[in-house]
Amino acid sequence: MIVALIIACEVGFWVLLAAGLALRYLAKKPRLGAAVLLCEPLMELVLLVVTTLDLKNGAEPDWKHGLAALYIGYTVAYGHYTITWLDGHAAYRLAGGPKPAGPGYGRARAAHEWKLWVRTVIAAAVALTLLQVAIWYVGDAGDVSSLRGWQSGALRVVGIHALVAAAYTIWPSKAPAVPDDAGERPLAPTGRRR
Repeated sequence: MIVALIIACEVGFWVLLAAGLALRYLAKKPRLGAAVLLCEPLMELVLLVVTTLDLKNGAEPDWKHGLAALYIGYTVAYGHYTITWLDGHAAYRLAGGPKPAGPGYGRARAAHEWKLWVRTVIAAAVALTLLQVAIWYVGDAGDVSSLRGWQSGALRVVGIHALVAAAYTIWPSKAPAVPDDAGERPLAPTGRRR
């Protein structure tokens, strides 16, 4: 049941996101669209409550509970960021707003990657906290090795993401080269010469 609920929350996230953006930009109802977007955190709350009740009712802690904790951590850290990013692109594509700026190159890109890493740390901290609370809740009555495994996995993700951000710092990306004659290309002939 937990896995089905995680899938339902993920699908619900994208459905609510699409509905909220459609209401904001296609139906020209920004307040209603914002209200729909504000319903996003309710799904994670439902997942948290159901997972807690599942453990309370005697379910053996396993990978499903760990996955739920990581999913909640991810949406806490990256949910608003994802909504804001997609909102900027929807405003550009559907409402004639300014083109969203990309992460850039060089130092700007490295700074962007470190900011994303901070989000990953927040996601891991939320997941680790939820997993630790579940471990304390279950106590000696059950096998919590699966939950501890998810804690280790969350820490590994933080480490791997730090390596990615460090790579952008050590080897900064460069902007693509623009040819000098980009604006001076001859027009292609429209017909055959005789």
